[in-house]
Amino acid sequence: MWIKQRKPASLRAIVILSIGAIVVQSGCGMQFRRLRFEGRRAVINGNYAAARGFFEDANDLRPAHAVTLQDLAECCEYFAGKRLEEGNRVAAERELDRAIEYYDRAIAVHPGMQAALTGKNRTLELRGRADEALAEARWASKYVGPSAKQQVFLAAELEERGDLNGALLRYRQAVAMEPNNPDALVEMGRFLVRRGRTQEALIHLKKAYSIDPTQVSAAEVLLTLEGSPGPGAERP
Repeated sequence: MWIKQRKPASLRAIVILSIGAIVVQSGCGMQFRRLRFEGRRAVINGNYAAARGFFEDANDLRPAHAVTLQDLAECCEYFAGKRLEEGNRVAAERELDRAIEYYDRAIAVHPGMQAALTGKNRTLELRGRADEALAEARWASKYVGPSAKQQVFLAAELEERGDLNGALLRYRQAVAMEPNNPDALVEMGRFLVRRGRTQEALIHLKKAYSIDPTQVSAAEVLLTLEGSPGPGAERP
């Protein structure tokens, strides 16, 4: 029994199919970029309803694009705030839950995405889930990085909850890990200022400013502190 053999595709047919696939992919890419551009423009103009629509369409094209997921989460946060202003707590919580879901998806795609990690913590706290926010910060510190930014992230969470010893330890770890990171030095300095340890704070702030003279935060605190006697040292 003879089996009819399929003729191999001609080189010309293969080339045509390949070009067609590239054109389609290119078109999708252009559409995705256009939607994101329009979404960001709508945000700048304060039209979050339109922005969310553009970002949702972009998300349909690329469901695993972390920045789009981040943008959608921020839109949900915005609408949660509006619903709270209207006194509609139930609708606000629904928007916050959607924001957390988008942040989770962004973090799943990009575990080290600081904006998403910070946003999720902020949203958890607004939702009344502070313990989860702290657990998330600890998870990020342990598994994402390690980096000075993650240590500062956790330090701020601990400080907010009154664990000043834990916060000081994390700020110190941030500076030890990246001693020439002006942001870590500034955050350490600002923490010490809040604790009344002005002279120690000046050391870190001056170093940050010497590394990066454009460090606005360091400059502002230095202008406030320089020449002032400073309060007594309060130990956390």
